[in-house]
Amino acid sequence: MKKKSFISKYWLKYTDRVSYKKYKWELANYKTAQFTNFLTSFNQLNTPARIKELADTNHQINFNHSGNAGDIIYALPTIKKIAETTKVPTNLYLRPNQPLKISADKTHPLGNVMLNEKSIEMLEPLISSQPYIDQYGALTNQLIDIDLDYFRAGLVPQDKGNIAHWCAYITGVNPVLWQKWLTVEPDLSFKNDVVIARSERYRNILINHKFLRNYDRLKFIGVESEFKDIRKYIPNIEWVQVSDFLQMAQIIAGCKFFIGNQSFPFSIAEALKVPRILEVSLEVINVIPEGENGYDFLFQDHFEALVKELYYQ
Repeated sequence: MKKKSFISKYWLKYTDRVSYKKYKWELANYKTAQFTNFLTSFNQLNTPARIKELADTNHQINFNHSGNAGDIIYALPTIKKIAETTKVPTNLYLRPNQPLKISADKTHPLGNVMLNEKSIEMLEPLISSQPYIDQYGALTNQLIDIDLDYFRAGLVPQDKGNIAHWCAYITGVNPVLWQKWLTVEPDLSFKNDVVIARSERYRNILINHKFLRNYDRLKFIGVESEFKDIRKYIPNIEWVQVSDFLQMAQIIAGCKFFIGNQSFPFSIAEALKVPRILEVSLEVINVIPEGENGYDFLFQDHFEALVKELYYQ
């Protein structure tokens, strides 16, 4: 297919709408086909055999990712499986300050980027402590073998399915998602506490957390604006501020159970396989609890029943 010039495209748009729509449809299909051919070409590391061949040659594998932080946590089981299969050092380098697409009526703690330098620093103690990660840091001039950002190129639907499969699709690797892929030392000072996180994005409009004020020992982890919002409904909740995401993971690992929506803290709870309850967004269902201790809900009655069950067991 031959792409039209800027002038030719807009001339067609204003003189022949039917032909213009046909051209746009053909162009979209062309781009999809080109990207598919790229991902499935012989040069791409899209099968375990090709990845193993490169590992045997280079004696290491370099990955890169640009966030969001939760997406990085969900990429780890794919990296873990590759590390176990190839038995070579696996290194993860993160690219900061890539633009974030978000609707105008929503906000994000990092503003208009998916990942910044501060987030990379806060992730460092958690990711570097995992036995299958050899080196970790910001991307500078490292030679990258597997670019985990390819799932963002438009072919993989990101509003459905399971985020933890996205990097598996582009590498041909089947990660083990029903077993934990993060290992941390639990902070047992939270063993009797219910830990809660609720971001502004991915909220279920049918759900109200007000009933939780009837429970004791509630802790909130997240940014200040999120805490101030949830405290309107649960005045007895306490805000726990963390210095890094390893500390957050240790708190979640040690708590009685965790409640969250489809945001970063839930990705940690999912990776740790702690008792966890997920508030499922009606708009985007792309997080699925797998393995033991995982629960999710769409409706208020189910939410309240799950909390009661886990709190009193």
